[in-house]
Amino acid sequence: MTERVIGIDAGGTMTKAALFDLAGNELACARRHNQMIFPVPGHTERDPERMWRAAAEAVAEVLASSGTAPADIAAVSVAGYGSGLYVVDAAGQPVRPGIVSTDSRGVPILAEWTASGAAARAAALIQQRIWPAQTTALLAWLARHEPETLQRTASVLFCKDFLRLRLCGDISTDPTDAAIAGLIDVTTSSYALGMFEELGLGAWLEKMPPIGPADEIVGTVSATAARATGLRPGTPVVRGAVDVTAAAIASGLHDASQLSIVAGTFSINSTLHPAPRLSTMPFLQSPYPIGNAFLATEGAATSASNLEWFCKTVLDGEAARAATRGLSIYDVCNTLVADGLGRDNDILFFPFLFGGPDGAPAGLLGLSAGHELGDVIRAIYEGIVFAHKHDIDILLSGPDAARPTSIRLAGGASRSKVWAQLFADALDLPVEIPAGTELGAQGVAIIAAAAIGAYPDLATAQQNMVRVGQRYEPRGERTAIYTRKHARYIATAGALGAAWAASERRVA
Repeated sequence: MTERVIGIDAGGTMTKAALFDLAGNELACARRHNQMIFPVPGHTERDPERMWRAAAEAVAEVLASSGTAPADIAAVSVAGYGSGLYVVDAAGQPVRPGIVSTDSRGVPILAEWTASGAAARAAALIQQRIWPAQTTALLAWLARHEPETLQRTASVLFCKDFLRLRLCGDISTDPTDAAIAGLIDVTTSSYALGMFEELGLGAWLEKMPPIGPADEIVGTVSATAARATGLRPGTPVVRGAVDVTAAAIASGLHDASQLSIVAGTFSINSTLHPAPRLSTMPFLQSPYPIGNAFLATEGAATSASNLEWFCKTVLDGEAARAATRGLSIYDVCNTLVADGLGRDNDILFFPFLFGGPDGAPAGLLGLSAGHELGDVIRAIYEGIVFAHKHDIDILLSGPDAARPTSIRLAGGASRSKVWAQLFADALDLPVEIPAGTELGAQGVAIIAAAAIGAYPDLATAQQNMVRVGQRYEPRGERTAIYTRKHARYIATAGALGAAWAASERRVA
């Protein structure tokens, strides 16, 4: 018998399943698109059962494509996007569609909490800022606008937890998901009772799931799940972690000298700290399951999803032509950017298609008739890097901030050599790319390997199952260029946000 583990990762745009051996080698991967539902403007939702079917299909595909016998799977575990929520009744059936972390229905409620001071008081209790798609704001919105949902709900779950429910019937969560949801005191990994009282969420408290370690076996694959996935009934199921933490684990993040960046749907930038009470309140914070540390994160929906939108809506014809040559549109983009790096380029792209700071609009600024397509795509790459740098500058501010000396880069941007080099140049730090294509899935596969005893603990599993595939050194001459261009980006983004808001007031 050859022991292997499967990690499932349900992110913002794709649900993935990947197969790994116990040395951490990725043997097969399958992906399915997640269909977003937009019932009204500002609401982003997902059909939970459709997401489960996508995960099940992906698992079946990796077994078939790799020729792996179901008996060779030693365990399966799950990662998923953080915050949002999934609510189920006493029978484990969805009460309503799941809510995705790009949702903005909580904006008015957050504005009320901010004006009253409740947001600041609650943030101190959960050691991170409150934001519109955080579970706290969504629970308040549901209680106010869908009281029937509150009454029918037996358990509040998060993305990965719903998939694990379908795998083995377990209803629980782990500290990483509960923390990013804004529900716990991260120092104790227990529900922050004072926060529930402060924000008027007491009616939800009895519906919160039990919290347990990420690397705990919580059940086995049911007969129903086995038929859907091809897994063997009785295969151990491990609780898993939120995708931010899972990607950090698979990146090899283990001390404060490293900066973890995930460039995907969200700009996710994280560092490790020995204590959670930082002088600069982070956007997200959670216990880290390795080294008794805490993971502090700054981020926004300003990353590679902006390029994906551009490719799908503007470059659809180019994508079709690329396919006839056996290329993806992203291969074409990388080539165009690489070819244009020697040309002067003052174009600024603001990657705010899914929301910008202080209401700043998305767009391109500085175009002229002499520019080519490659110049525009280069500006998009750079604008996304600048958005990450903006978040990173906040993360690394304050006397108790980490002082990283290297970057571990994951997400779509990590698969582009030219883009990875831009990160190194703009951030003036070496960029290391972990081996493998699906780090969220790999992170929970590492967790699964530790849970079944393949390694004595999670830290040892990480040491043995993570390798660096490529490394990019910053180029001093390019760093100087990007330092100046980033300063212009920040100043212009602020001015655009102010001008946009002023124009809206005048129109109103």
